[in-house]
This record gives sequence, structure tokens and C-alpha cells, in this order.
Amino acid sequence: MDATTCADFSIHKLSDLPEQIRELEAQAVAEGFRFVTRLIKEWEERSNQFDQPGECLLGVYCRGQLIAIGGVSRDPNMGPAVGRLRRIYVAPPIRGRKVGKALVQALLEYAAPSFQVVRLSTDTPGAAAFYRCCGFIQVSEGNATHAKSLTPSNKK
Repeated sequence: MDATTCADFSIHKLSDLPEQIRELEAQAVAEGFRFVTRLIKEWEERSNQFDQPGECLLGVYCRGQLIAIGGVSRDPNMGPAVGRLRRIYVAPPIRGRKVGKALVQALLEYAAPSFQVVRLSTDTPGAAAFYRCCGFIQVSEGNATHAKSLTPSNKK
């Protein structure tokens, strides 16, 4: 499949890791990112399966091919009203096609009933700019670089 031509995609809640996660992992590792590998390891160890209240792991598919993944969980560094975006990864050929933004929006919609704020941490300028485009503000907190309030006035 030529993923660069994918204009139609769907987002699904995952209850198991699909085999195709290994393809995304290989792409991420080739870019120097280890967080998809951590996602797989934590899932297999059962230390984070995005199965607590307010948590979910979503996969984005195009013609049956996994092209992006990401989750929201309770932020382990904060109280129960704070969620954390984790392990967001979009395959390189798909970037710039609004797949990542749709994935983040779906995660925020899922998180809204359970969390008042969602935080995340990133260390690349490109990802920081992406999250700002998704409505996150930059923060200077030890365990987060960006946050978004999910108060009733701006949950949508």
C-alpha cells in the first residue's frame, strides 16, 4: 500500500496491540524515537494497557494498515483529574495530512469526561509546534512541556 495516497482513515479503540505495531516501531526507531518500543514493553509487562477509567489507546487505520497510534492515561505525576497523552506516533509518509490532529482530538474527546487537564511531554521542536496547533500551551513543569485544559468551555 502506498500510505502517502491515503485520504480516508478511521480511528479505533484498541483492546490489544495489533501485529502492525511492529512496523510503526521500526519506523520510529529509524527516526531515533524509542517511545513506541516503550509502549509495546509496558503493554506486554501489563504496566500500562490504557485500561483504567478515562484511559484509552487508539489506532488510526488506512485501508487496513495501522498508520498512527496514541493513548491517554492518568498522569502518574499528578492527581486523578489530570490525564497524559502518551506514545503518539504517526508514520512519516502520513504526516501533514491531519491524521495526527484527528488522533489527538479523538483522544481529548475520550479524556474529557474523566480529566480536567491533559498534559504531555515532548523534546522536539516539530512535535511542540504540532501540539500548539492542537490547542496545547507550553508549560514549564518538570514532567510536562505542554498542557490543555478540558474545562466545559473548551472541551470541543
